[in-house]
Parts: sequence; structure tokens; C-alpha cells
Amino acid sequence: MTHLSNKAAKMPASPIRKLAPSADIANDKGLEVYHLNIGQPDIASPETSIEALHEWDKKTIAYTRSEGTLEYRQALLKYFHSKGFQDLDVKDIIVTNGGSEALIFTLSVIANPGDEVIIPEPFYANYNGFSVQSDIKVVPITADIDKSFALPPISEFEKKITDKTKGIIICHPGNPTGYLYSKEELDQLKDLVIKHNLYLISDEVYREFTYDQPHESVLNIPELKDHAIIIDSESKRFSMCGIRLGAMISRNKELMTAALKFAQARLSPSEISQKIATAAHDKPKDYLKAAKKEYKERRDFVIKALNEIDGVFAPEPKGAFYCVAQLPVENAEDFAQWMLEEFEYKGKTIMVAPAAGFYSSEGKGLNEVRIAYVLEKDALKDAVKILEEGLKAYKNR
Repeated sequence: MTHLSNKAAKMPASPIRKLAPSADIANDKGLEVYHLNIGQPDIASPETSIEALHEWDKKTIAYTRSEGTLEYRQALLKYFHSKGFQDLDVKDIIVTNGGSEALIFTLSVIANPGDEVIIPEPFYANYNGFSVQSDIKVVPITADIDKSFALPPISEFEKKITDKTKGIIICHPGNPTGYLYSKEELDQLKDLVIKHNLYLISDEVYREFTYDQPHESVLNIPELKDHAIIIDSESKRFSMCGIRLGAMISRNKELMTAALKFAQARLSPSEISQKIATAAHDKPKDYLKAAKKEYKERRDFVIKALNEIDGVFAPEPKGAFYCVAQLPVENAEDFAQWMLEEFEYKGKTIMVAPAAGFYSSEGKGLNEVRIAYVLEKDALKDAVKILEEGLKAYKNR
């Protein structure tokens, strides 16, 4: 019998997608399933991008440069210049196949097998998977739902730092929590990474969607010039998850030179994806303004409605389009599976993501779920009602 690698054994299943077989059961029954489990926006992609796709007239789809086409990097650079990062240069950008590849490149460059990265949890579940791929250990520090998942005390980070610690990863604003770090919190992290000579990796793919306070990028902190690494993506910004296009951004020249070698090893990002994304950056302001307004309205409805359900608590997210809700159940995964396989309300049910999979610490988040408010408001209204009725039925089953 053949053997599999240790990495294969350690690789976690996605909490976002693991209940797909249960969703198939619901679909086979003819039920309509509202997918609140995955961050796939229903907002249309920019018209300029769709037009660029339709107008594609090349006879051969070719490799591009490993760091991305100059045309796209210049478009992305223009976008970042509009955010105030005037000293950023195209050489500070490596285009990647999704933000995921940017994270994999980053971990590959900054750490050796057995090294560690500290991450406030709950965090984007695939950080666990990327770390396993790189033979790196995730050291979690738990953020408290009762404090809306604010940055844990810096003293807790200090306790976890060892000679194997290479960096701290934050998602800002956060997936799955929607938490948006304040300038004061970022300054605390700044002092910590400089003190211990670490990297601060900031996953900022949701930066456009912040609702109650401005987004403060770590790129805005001069002292972090050699310490800050930004993860960027077009997926959520322009509702184009399927083009799989992201970027790794840093002013650290030595780091980016090393990262380029990893980019060369995988050859190049997609030529078509870069053309589509370049077109999206042609007229972004009106598009992003409308998308942000829509997500804020959805957030306001969902959070109010969730907190009106008996036994449910959902802190208000300040950004992205996710929230974590604490449910009056012992095991949210069991409940989520039951909702798909055994429950229906007026021919419909919902699919949520059990939040335990967004924690690295065993036993955390067992009664929590992540909800993505990426559906239009009438569907969200339906979905919350289904959740309310499902909780009643689950309790009395």
C-alpha cells in the first residue's frame, strides 16, 4: 500500500466547503439553499472588465512576466497611489494567482520549516492550510467575541514570541469576524514587530469595505518599511473571485527579490485575468462606492436581525462582509449539517460555515458560525428567518 505525506495528513478541511455533501442532500430534495457559508459576492463585476473579456482578440494566450504584466502593475500602482502610498513603485508589487499565492510566497520567503507565525484567531481558515504547505507552525492568540474580536493584549503576543517566531499575520478588515483594527492597535503591533525584528503580514483584501471608521493600512506606517507585507486581491474588491488574481506588496527590496524567485518557479499569473483586472481599475470609484453602500445596508440588516433571535449574539463587524454569530447550540457544525440534511422552512434552508474551523486552538468557536452577507437583502431576510425557525426546531427535535 502506498503512503501519503505528513502534510497530507495535517492539511485541514475547509470549514467553508466541508459541508458541500450535505448541501447536495438538500438540493437533491429540491430545496433552495441560501449559501451564507462562502464569500462569493452576488454584485456584478465591473462592466469594463466584462467588456475587456468580450473584446479579447489575441490568437494565443501567452505567459506574462513572472511578476505580472507592466500594464496591470501600473494600474494597481495607480490604485495604491490614490490611497496615499505615493512612494510605492511597480517593483514593490508581485502579481500572484489570487491572494492565496501571495500568502504562500510570503511564508515561503520569511520562514524555514519549523518556524512560527502568530495569528489572532478566529482567522481565515486557509492560513492553517498555507502554513502546513510551508511546514510552519501557527501560534494562535484568541480574540474575544464579547470584545467584538478586538486585538488581544500585546502582552499575550509577547508571551508567544520565541526565536522561531518570524512574523505576525492579521486580516484587516477581518475574515471571518469583520473586525477592523484601529490606528492605536496597529501602532502596538508596529512597536512589537520592530522590537523583535519580525514581519507584519497584513491581509487587506477587504480594505474597500469599511463602514464606521477609515481603513488604516500598515503601508501607511513609515517605520514598517522593511517589516510590512501586504496581501492584496481583486476577488472581493471587484466581485471577481474567479479570475484568481492577487498581489504581494512590500517596500523591502531584499524580500521582494527573493519572492520573485518563487514567482519565477511557478512561471506567471494569468494573462487574461490581468487584462480583466486592468480594465476594472479604469473607472473604480463609482463601482466601489455603490458596492460599499450595498454591503453596509446588508450588514445593518443582518446584525440587527441576528441579535433579535433568542439566544443569538453577533458583534457588529466594522468591515468586510462577514460576521461571526454565537448560537444557542453546543455544536454549530452538527446544527449546520442538520439544517441541510433534515430541516426545511417553506422549501428552503441555509448553509453556514461552522466557526470552529476558523480557530487553530482546539475547542474554540464550537457554538459559533460565520455568516457571509453576500446575498441581496430579500434573500438575507429569508435566510435569517430560516435560521430562527431552524434553531427552534433543533432545540425541540
